[in-house]
Amino acid sequence: MAASVYFAKLHVKNPADNKLAKIRRLCKAAGLEEKVKPFDLAPCDQLCAIKVHFGERGNDTYLHPTFVREVVDQVRAAGAKPFLTDTCTLYKAFRHNGADHLETAYLHGFTPYVVNAPVVIADGVTSQAWREVTVNLKHFTSVKIADGILSANAMVVLSHFKGHAMGGFGGALKNLAMGCAPQEGKIDQHGRQIVILNNCIGCGQCVKICPRQALSLVKVEKGRRCVLDKDLCFGCYACMSVCQQRAIGLGQPNEYEDFSERMMEYAFGAIQGKAGRLLFINFLMNVTPQCDCAAWSDQTLVPDIGILASEDPVALDTACFDLVKDTPSLRAIGEHACQSTGYDKFQAQHPKTRGYHQVEYAEAIGLGTRQYELVNI
Repeated sequence: MAASVYFAKLHVKNPADNKLAKIRRLCKAAGLEEKVKPFDLAPCDQLCAIKVHFGERGNDTYLHPTFVREVVDQVRAAGAKPFLTDTCTLYKAFRHNGADHLETAYLHGFTPYVVNAPVVIADGVTSQAWREVTVNLKHFTSVKIADGILSANAMVVLSHFKGHAMGGFGGALKNLAMGCAPQEGKIDQHGRQIVILNNCIGCGQCVKICPRQALSLVKVEKGRRCVLDKDLCFGCYACMSVCQQRAIGLGQPNEYEDFSERMMEYAFGAIQGKAGRLLFINFLMNVTPQCDCAAWSDQTLVPDIGILASEDPVALDTACFDLVKDTPSLRAIGEHACQSTGYDKFQAQHPKTRGYHQVEYAEAIGLGTRQYELVNI
Protein backbone atom coordinates (compact mmCIF):
# COMPACT_ATOMS: atom_id res chain seq x y z
CA MET A 1 0.00 0.00 0.00
CA ALA A 2 1.35 3.41 -0.95
CA ALA A 3 2.15 5.89 1.81
CA SER A 4 0.93 9.49 1.64
CA VAL A 5 3.65 12.09 1.16
CA TYR A 6 2.36 15.64 1.48
CA PHE A 7 4.05 18.15 -0.81
CA ALA A 8 4.08 21.95 -0.56
CA LYS A 9 5.58 23.59 -3.63
CA LEU A 10 7.45 26.84 -3.06
CA HIS A 11 5.47 29.05 -5.44
CA VAL A 12 3.94 31.90 -3.40
CA LYS A 13 1.18 34.23 -4.57
CA ASN A 14 0.26 36.08 -1.37
CA PRO A 15 1.33 36.52 2.28
CA ALA A 16 -1.10 33.82 3.41
CA ASP A 17 0.87 31.29 1.37
CA ASN A 18 4.39 31.95 2.62
CA LYS A 19 6.70 29.13 3.75
CA LEU A 20 5.53 29.27 7.36
CA ALA A 21 1.93 28.87 6.23
CA LYS A 22 2.98 25.92 4.09
CA ILE A 23 4.66 24.29 7.10
CA ARG A 24 1.48 24.74 9.14
CA ARG A 25 -0.59 23.10 6.41
CA LEU A 26 1.87 20.23 6.11
CA CYS A 27 1.75 19.61 9.87
CA LYS A 28 -2.04 19.55 9.77
CA ALA A 29 -2.29 17.35 6.68
CA ALA A 30 0.24 14.84 8.03
CA GLY A 31 -1.50 14.62 11.41
CA LEU A 32 1.11 16.15 13.69
CA GLU A 33 -1.40 16.95 16.44
CA GLU A 34 -2.51 13.33 16.81
CA LYS A 35 1.09 12.13 16.86
CA VAL A 36 2.34 14.41 19.63
CA LYS A 37 -0.62 15.31 21.85
CA PRO A 38 -0.80 13.73 25.33
CA PHE A 39 -3.00 10.69 25.80
CA ASP A 40 -2.22 8.83 29.00
CA LEU A 41 0.37 11.39 30.15
CA ALA A 42 0.13 14.79 31.77
CA PRO A 43 1.04 17.54 29.27
CA CYS A 44 4.26 18.31 31.16
CA ASP A 45 5.36 14.67 30.72
CA GLN A 46 4.63 14.45 26.98
CA LEU A 47 8.13 15.14 25.68
CA CYS A 48 8.49 15.60 21.94
CA ALA A 49 12.00 15.50 20.49
CA ILE A 50 12.42 17.68 17.42
CA LYS A 51 15.45 16.19 15.68
CA VAL A 52 17.37 18.76 13.68
CA HIS A 53 20.90 19.36 12.37
CA PHE A 54 22.30 22.63 13.71
CA GLY A 55 24.97 22.89 10.98
CA GLU A 56 28.74 22.98 11.31
CA ARG A 57 30.37 26.38 11.70
CA GLY A 58 31.13 27.77 8.26
CA ASN A 59 28.06 26.07 6.76
CA ASP A 60 25.15 28.37 5.90
CA THR A 61 22.59 26.07 4.25
CA TYR A 62 21.42 24.22 7.36
CA LEU A 63 17.71 24.34 8.14
CA HIS A 64 16.54 27.87 8.98
CA PRO A 65 15.57 28.35 12.67
CA THR A 66 12.42 30.24 11.60
CA PHE A 67 11.09 27.08 9.96
CA VAL A 68 11.92 25.04 13.04
CA ARG A 69 10.08 27.56 15.23
CA GLU A 70 6.90 27.02 13.23
CA VAL A 71 7.00 23.27 13.94
CA VAL A 72 7.74 23.93 17.62
CA ASP A 73 4.69 26.16 17.86
CA GLN A 74 2.51 23.46 16.30
CA VAL A 75 3.81 20.90 18.81
CA ARG A 76 3.11 23.25 21.70
CA ALA A 77 -0.39 23.95 20.37
CA ALA A 78 -1.06 20.20 20.47
CA GLY A 79 -0.24 20.16 24.18
CA ALA A 80 3.19 18.51 24.09
CA LYS A 81 6.52 19.79 25.43
CA PRO A 82 9.06 20.13 22.58
CA PHE A 83 12.83 20.25 22.73
CA LEU A 84 15.33 20.54 19.88
CA THR A 85 18.02 17.91 19.80
CA ASP A 86 21.02 16.45 17.99
CA THR A 87 24.04 14.33 18.96
CA CYS A 88 27.80 14.88 19.16
CA THR A 89 29.83 14.40 16.00
CA LEU A 90 32.54 11.81 15.53
CA TYR A 91 34.91 14.19 13.76
CA LYS A 92 36.51 16.89 15.91
CA ALA A 93 35.19 20.31 15.00
CA PHE A 94 32.61 22.56 16.68
CA ARG A 95 29.98 19.94 17.52
CA HIS A 96 32.22 17.17 18.89
CA ASN A 97 31.13 17.67 22.51
CA GLY A 98 27.91 18.85 24.06
CA ALA A 99 29.21 22.25 25.14
CA ASP A 100 30.64 23.23 21.75
CA HIS A 101 27.61 21.76 20.01
CA LEU A 102 25.21 23.83 22.10
CA GLU A 103 27.27 26.97 21.49
CA THR A 104 27.24 26.29 17.73
CA ALA A 105 23.47 25.82 17.81
CA TYR A 106 23.09 29.19 19.52
CA LEU A 107 25.46 30.90 17.08
CA HIS A 108 23.32 29.60 14.22
CA GLY A 109 20.15 31.04 15.71
CA PHE A 110 18.74 28.00 17.54
CA THR A 111 18.31 29.83 20.84
CA PRO A 112 15.24 29.26 23.05
CA TYR A 113 14.20 32.85 22.34
CA VAL A 114 14.11 32.22 18.60
CA VAL A 115 12.82 28.65 18.42
CA ASN A 116 10.59 28.73 21.54
CA ALA A 117 12.06 25.50 22.91
CA PRO A 118 15.10 24.34 24.86
CA VAL A 119 18.04 22.77 23.04
CA VAL A 120 19.27 19.43 24.41
CA ILE A 121 22.30 17.49 23.16
CA ALA A 122 20.78 14.03 23.27
CA ASP A 123 23.91 12.02 24.08
CA GLY A 124 25.30 14.35 26.73
CA VAL A 125 28.40 16.50 27.05
CA THR A 126 30.88 13.70 26.21
CA SER A 127 28.55 11.46 24.15
CA GLN A 128 28.28 8.88 26.93
CA ALA A 129 24.50 9.14 27.49
CA TRP A 130 23.14 6.28 25.40
CA ARG A 131 21.36 2.93 25.68
CA GLU A 132 21.39 -0.30 23.71
CA VAL A 133 18.33 -1.07 21.57
CA THR A 134 17.80 -4.62 20.30
CA VAL A 135 17.23 -4.86 16.52
CA ASN A 136 18.40 -8.38 15.51
CA LEU A 137 19.21 -7.46 11.93
CA LYS A 138 21.90 -8.33 9.38
CA HIS A 139 24.75 -6.17 10.69
CA PHE A 140 23.75 -5.55 14.32
CA THR A 141 21.90 -7.43 17.03
CA SER A 142 21.66 -4.16 18.97
CA VAL A 143 22.41 -0.50 18.29
CA LYS A 144 23.41 2.43 20.49
CA ILE A 145 20.86 5.26 20.60
CA ALA A 146 21.16 8.56 22.49
CA ASP A 147 19.24 8.66 25.76
CA GLY A 148 17.58 11.97 24.91
CA ILE A 149 16.00 10.38 21.83
CA LEU A 150 14.81 7.27 23.65
CA SER A 151 13.40 9.29 26.55
CA ALA A 152 11.08 11.32 24.34
CA ASN A 153 7.51 10.06 23.95
CA ALA A 154 7.20 11.39 20.38
CA MET A 155 9.55 12.72 17.72
CA VAL A 156 9.36 15.07 14.76
CA VAL A 157 12.35 14.71 12.44
CA LEU A 158 13.21 17.81 10.42
CA SER A 159 15.74 17.15 7.67
CA HIS A 160 17.56 19.23 5.08
CA PHE A 161 17.67 16.90 2.07
CA LYS A 162 21.12 17.10 0.42
CA GLY A 163 24.09 15.10 -0.82
CA HIS A 164 26.56 13.10 1.25
CA ALA A 165 30.07 11.87 0.43
CA MET A 166 29.47 8.40 1.90
CA GLY A 167 25.73 7.87 1.84
CA GLY A 168 25.05 9.52 -1.52
CA PHE A 169 22.31 11.64 0.03
CA GLY A 170 21.01 12.44 3.47
CA GLY A 171 17.34 12.81 4.37
CA ALA A 172 15.02 11.63 7.13
CA LEU A 173 16.56 8.15 7.33
CA LYS A 174 20.13 9.35 7.70
CA ASN A 175 18.96 11.96 10.21
CA LEU A 176 17.56 9.10 12.28
CA ALA A 177 20.61 6.89 11.83
CA MET A 178 23.65 9.10 12.37
CA GLY A 179 21.73 11.88 14.04
CA CYS A 180 20.31 9.77 16.86
CA ALA A 181 23.50 7.81 17.56
CA PRO A 182 26.29 8.71 20.00
CA GLN A 183 29.88 8.69 18.86
CA GLU A 184 30.20 4.95 19.58
CA GLY A 185 27.17 4.33 17.37
CA LYS A 186 28.62 6.48 14.60
CA ILE A 187 31.78 4.38 14.70
CA ASP A 188 29.60 1.26 14.37
CA GLN A 189 27.96 2.66 11.25
CA HIS A 190 31.09 3.94 9.56
CA GLY A 191 33.41 0.96 9.94
CA ARG A 192 37.16 1.21 9.34
CA GLN A 193 37.73 0.53 5.67
CA ILE A 194 39.56 3.67 4.46
CA VAL A 195 42.32 3.26 1.86
CA ILE A 196 44.53 5.83 0.14
CA LEU A 197 44.24 5.48 -3.64
CA ASN A 198 47.00 5.84 -6.20
CA ASN A 199 45.79 9.24 -7.44
CA CYS A 200 46.79 10.94 -4.15
CA ILE A 201 48.86 14.07 -4.89
CA GLY A 202 49.99 14.70 -1.31
CA CYS A 203 48.19 18.03 -0.89
CA GLY A 204 47.83 17.45 2.85
CA GLN A 205 44.26 18.69 3.28
CA CYS A 206 43.19 15.38 4.81
CA VAL A 207 46.12 15.45 7.23
CA LYS A 208 44.97 18.82 8.60
CA ILE A 209 41.41 17.66 9.25
CA CYS A 210 42.06 14.19 10.74
CA PRO A 211 41.03 14.22 14.45
CA ARG A 212 43.22 11.25 15.35
CA GLN A 213 46.43 12.16 13.46
CA ALA A 214 45.94 8.90 11.55
CA LEU A 215 47.07 10.50 8.27
CA SER A 216 50.54 11.77 7.45
CA LEU A 217 52.61 12.73 4.41
CA VAL A 218 55.69 10.88 3.22
CA LYS A 219 58.15 11.67 0.46
CA VAL A 220 57.95 9.56 -2.68
CA GLU A 221 59.86 9.64 -5.94
CA LYS A 222 57.62 12.28 -7.52
CA GLY A 223 56.69 14.43 -4.55
CA ARG A 224 54.56 13.45 -1.54
CA ARG A 225 51.87 10.96 -0.71
CA CYS A 226 49.47 10.47 2.16
CA VAL A 227 49.70 7.33 4.30
CA LEU A 228 47.19 5.94 6.82
CA ASP A 229 47.80 4.46 10.26
CA LYS A 230 44.92 1.98 10.41
CA ASP A 231 45.29 1.51 14.16
CA LEU A 232 44.55 5.19 14.79
CA CYS A 233 41.74 5.63 12.24
CA PHE A 234 38.25 5.28 13.73
CA GLY A 235 36.32 5.85 10.53
CA CYS A 236 34.87 9.35 10.81
CA TYR A 237 35.53 9.93 7.08
CA ALA A 238 36.11 13.65 7.53
CA CYS A 239 39.07 13.21 5.18
CA MET A 240 36.81 12.11 2.33
CA SER A 241 34.86 15.37 2.44
CA VAL A 242 37.95 17.52 1.78
CA CYS A 243 39.82 15.35 -0.76
CA GLN A 244 39.44 17.10 -4.11
CA GLN A 245 41.19 14.25 -5.92
CA ARG A 246 38.80 11.59 -4.59
CA ALA A 247 41.91 9.74 -3.53
CA ILE A 248 40.42 8.31 -0.33
CA GLY A 249 38.20 5.28 -0.73
CA LEU A 250 36.92 2.18 1.01
CA GLY A 251 38.71 -1.14 1.06
CA GLN A 252 35.73 -3.48 0.79
CA PRO A 253 34.01 -3.91 -2.61
CA ASN A 254 30.49 -3.57 -1.14
CA GLU A 255 31.37 -1.16 1.63
CA TYR A 256 29.24 1.72 0.33
CA GLU A 257 26.17 -0.54 0.28
CA ASP A 258 27.08 -1.99 3.68
CA PHE A 259 27.45 1.53 5.04
CA SER A 260 23.91 2.34 3.90
CA GLU A 261 22.63 -0.87 5.48
CA ARG A 262 24.34 -0.17 8.79
CA MET A 263 22.76 3.29 8.82
CA MET A 264 19.31 1.90 8.16
CA GLU A 265 19.63 -0.59 11.02
CA TYR A 266 20.46 2.32 13.31
CA ALA A 267 17.45 4.23 11.95
CA PHE A 268 15.35 1.17 12.79
CA GLY A 269 16.61 1.30 16.38
CA ALA A 270 16.04 5.05 16.71
CA ILE A 271 12.27 4.80 16.20
CA GLN A 272 11.61 1.85 18.51
CA GLY A 273 8.93 2.55 21.11
CA LYS A 274 7.40 5.43 19.16
CA ALA A 275 4.94 3.70 16.85
CA GLY A 276 2.26 6.17 15.78
CA ARG A 277 4.18 9.04 17.38
CA LEU A 278 6.54 9.98 14.57
CA LEU A 279 6.42 12.60 11.84
CA PHE A 280 9.07 13.38 9.23
CA ILE A 281 9.46 16.66 7.35
CA ASN A 282 12.06 17.10 4.59
CA PHE A 283 13.11 20.45 3.17
CA LEU A 284 14.07 20.23 -0.51
CA MET A 285 15.81 23.58 -0.41
CA ASN A 286 19.52 24.34 -0.83
CA VAL A 287 20.20 20.82 -2.10
CA THR A 288 23.96 20.96 -1.67
CA PRO A 289 26.45 18.22 -2.67
CA GLN A 290 27.68 17.73 0.91
CA CYS A 291 26.13 17.23 4.32
CA ASP A 292 25.67 20.17 6.70
CA CYS A 293 28.57 18.68 8.70
CA ALA A 294 30.85 20.27 6.09
CA ALA A 295 32.24 23.62 7.20
CA TRP A 296 31.18 25.19 3.90
CA SER A 297 28.19 25.32 1.56
CA ASP A 298 28.78 24.52 -2.10
CA GLN A 299 26.56 25.65 -4.98
CA THR A 300 23.28 23.78 -4.96
CA LEU A 301 22.63 20.95 -7.40
CA VAL A 302 19.04 21.87 -8.32
CA PRO A 303 16.66 24.79 -7.72
CA ASP A 304 14.64 24.77 -4.50
CA ILE A 305 11.73 22.35 -4.91
CA GLY A 306 9.52 22.35 -1.84
CA ILE A 307 8.76 20.95 1.60
CA LEU A 308 7.42 17.42 2.14
CA ALA A 309 6.01 15.55 5.12
CA SER A 310 5.01 11.96 5.88
CA GLU A 311 4.73 9.50 8.73
CA ASP A 312 6.76 7.10 6.56
CA PRO A 313 10.47 8.06 6.29
CA VAL A 314 11.14 5.59 3.47
CA ALA A 315 8.37 6.97 1.27
CA LEU A 316 9.43 10.51 2.12
CA ASP A 317 13.09 10.04 1.18
CA THR A 318 12.10 8.14 -1.96
CA ALA A 319 9.83 10.98 -3.05
CA CYS A 320 12.56 13.54 -2.41
CA PHE A 321 15.08 11.47 -4.35
CA ASP A 322 12.68 11.23 -7.30
CA LEU A 323 11.96 14.96 -7.28
CA VAL A 324 15.67 15.83 -7.33
CA LYS A 325 16.22 13.27 -10.08
CA ASP A 326 13.52 14.84 -12.25
CA THR A 327 14.44 18.48 -11.61
CA PRO A 328 16.82 20.18 -14.11
CA SER A 329 20.27 20.64 -12.60
CA LEU A 330 21.70 24.09 -12.03
CA ARG A 331 25.13 23.03 -13.25
CA ALA A 332 26.99 20.17 -14.86
CA ILE A 333 27.23 17.18 -12.51
CA GLY A 334 29.73 14.51 -13.45
CA GLU A 335 29.15 13.63 -17.10
CA HIS A 336 25.71 15.27 -17.16
CA ALA A 337 25.23 18.75 -18.59
CA CYS A 338 23.56 21.67 -16.87
CA GLN A 339 19.72 21.52 -16.96
CA SER A 340 19.75 17.75 -17.46
CA THR A 341 17.18 15.49 -15.77
CA GLY A 342 16.30 11.84 -15.18
CA TYR A 343 19.45 10.62 -13.45
CA ASP A 344 20.74 10.07 -9.91
CA LYS A 345 22.39 13.43 -9.28
CA PHE A 346 23.84 12.30 -5.97
CA GLN A 347 25.66 9.33 -7.46
CA ALA A 348 26.83 11.54 -10.32
CA GLN A 349 28.32 13.85 -7.70
CA HIS A 350 29.71 11.01 -5.55
CA PRO A 351 30.27 8.17 -8.07
CA LYS A 352 31.12 5.37 -5.65
CA THR A 353 28.10 5.87 -3.40
CA ARG A 354 24.89 3.84 -3.51
CA GLY A 355 22.42 6.31 -2.03
CA TYR A 356 19.25 4.66 -3.31
CA HIS A 357 20.22 1.48 -1.48
CA GLN A 358 19.22 3.32 1.71
CA VAL A 359 15.53 3.19 0.83
CA GLU A 360 15.79 -0.29 -0.69
CA TYR A 361 17.24 -1.77 2.49
CA ALA A 362 15.06 0.35 4.78
CA GLU A 363 12.00 -1.08 3.07
CA ALA A 364 13.41 -4.61 3.36
CA ILE A 365 13.80 -4.37 7.15
CA GLY A 366 10.35 -2.85 7.71
CA LEU A 367 11.06 0.86 8.14
CA GLY A 368 8.45 1.79 5.54
CA THR A 369 7.60 1.51 1.87
CA ARG A 370 9.06 3.03 -1.30
CA GLN A 371 5.56 3.19 -2.75
CA TYR A 372 4.11 6.65 -2.23
CA GLU A 373 1.32 8.95 -3.30
CA LEU A 374 2.34 12.57 -3.64
CA VAL A 375 -0.42 14.79 -2.21
CA ASN A 376 -0.15 18.46 -3.14
CA ILE A 377 -1.33 20.86 -0.47
